[in-house]
Amino acid sequence: MAQFDTIRTATGARAAQIDEGLRAHMNKVYGTMSVGMLITFMAAWAISGLATTTDPSAAAGQISSGTYLTSLGAAIYTSPLRWVIMFAPLAFIFGFSAGINRLSAAAAQLVFYAFAAVMGLSISWIFIAFTGMSIIQVFLITSIAFAGLSLYGYVTKKDLSGMGTFLIMGLIGLIVAMVVNIFLQSPAMMYAISVIGVLIFAGLTAYDTQKIKTTYLQMAHSGDQEWLGKAAIMGALSLYLDFINMFMFLLQLFGNRE
Repeated sequence: MAQFDTIRTATGARAAQIDEGLRAHMNKVYGTMSVGMLITFMAAWAISGLATTTDPSAAAGQISSGTYLTSLGAAIYTSPLRWVIMFAPLAFIFGFSAGINRLSAAAAQLVFYAFAAVMGLSISWIFIAFTGMSIIQVFLITSIAFAGLSLYGYVTKKDLSGMGTFLIMGLIGLIVAMVVNIFLQSPAMMYAISVIGVLIFAGLTAYDTQKIKTTYLQMAHSGDQEWLGKAAIMGALSLYLDFINMFMFLLQLFGNRE
């Protein structure tokens, strides 16, 4: 793991250069992540609007009194296509991670934004299932929690790598439990999954922030801007996934359903 004293032990102009470079790197990580989040929620909102209607003559299915699914909504929410949409982001992540070394930094950024749009399609159902006010409230809660946890990961001198290994093992178990609950449909199990999911992704937010920082400090001396550019995009992807998953689990716990 990189030494956290790298900046302090450097002298003069070199110390200032490392410090400035780290700030620019983190700004790019957070900026890329924020654009990805905007794309996701705009895509989700737009798709949910196209998927529903109040006109019974254009309905392909009914959600509630006065609200109907369009043919698009029926296709993406009730047909077998919904399974493809559900697991598409996961397949996207595996493909992106495997192919990042063959992409330029600019191409990797475009792929990340395409992934964010696919994620928007995958979670568009929340704008149908939950009230708009509760989505906004949970988003604000998630933003505040994420900011605090990421700041902790950035400033702490404690090595979080051991915690990261434990959290990743927990994440694997969580994914297995979620797949099992697709078939069981147990409300109690879903509640437990949501609570554990919030805790896991809260911890991963701090861990991933520290990892992004230490990775930069390890590689800053190389001067390889292309590699650092791709590292910033992968860092943005990690934090994006932490945020979106923490948001979704909190929404399951505290969101008001339509």
